[in-house]
Amino acid sequence: MENVIEISNLTKMYGKARGVQNVSFSVEKGDMFGFLGPNGAGKSTTIRCMLGFINYQSGSIKVLGQDVKSGTQNILKEVGYMPSEAMFYQSAKVKEIIKMAANVRGMDCSKEAEMLCERLQLDVDRKISDLSLGNRKKVSIVCAMQHKPRLFIFDEPTSGLDPLMQSEFFELIKEYVNAGATCMLSTHVLSEVKKYCNNVAIMKEGNLQCVNKVSELTKTSSKRIKMVRDGVYEDFLFEGDLNDIYKELQGRDITDILIEEPSLDEVFMKYYE
Repeated sequence: MENVIEISNLTKMYGKARGVQNVSFSVEKGDMFGFLGPNGAGKSTTIRCMLGFINYQSGSIKVLGQDVKSGTQNILKEVGYMPSEAMFYQSAKVKEIIKMAANVRGMDCSKEAEMLCERLQLDVDRKISDLSLGNRKKVSIVCAMQHKPRLFIFDEPTSGLDPLMQSEFFELIKEYVNAGATCMLSTHVLSEVKKYCNNVAIMKEGNLQCVNKVSELTKTSSKRIKMVRDGVYEDFLFEGDLNDIYKELQGRDITDILIEEPSLDEVFMKYYE
């Protein structure tokens, strides 16, 4: 399978301050790829290096088959990028911002923009200064999607969106991906990765913790055990041979017991701790 993103040993430091160190992963064409980590983990730094917005000290990055340092302009033509916080001209109307974004690319995106605004329930005649955070997010989404790019890169895209619009946003992504696009979703929301992504890279304090299929991360020997033992309710995560638990329970008064797989949230949290 063709890789749309290839990052090898990326290191970016801000003077003596931590950026990212020796980050390596790849994203296959057609993937819905989660880039997960708490705030300050290095996700946005990695993305800005990928898009040529900031320089990095060492390593290499290829996006859509081109080296970022020499092919930034060509790469950006094929990318739909949505930053975590987008700033627009406050006095401009929504439709003017959307058209400006299309004009910068030298494209007529009016038909796609109209569809997106309708799906996201975005009033194009309102001024940016009158919009809530959620509606400003919608403007960002339309600007990132209207030119139908080959690669979407979203940095914390759903903050500020209500649950209905979050659902509609992911439906739109799935439609574009099914039509041949690739999506990289940077987030700290575990449920988004669990529900929508096929593969995930987990970042912590500027370092890559793991890269794996979301389905593989749930394959673990750990078990969540809930039981009432000698009249006391217990709920704990057990790692090891279940036979050891059975031996320990012999002769105890067990009135209720449940043994199940740990949640994906618990699996992810192990990488954060």
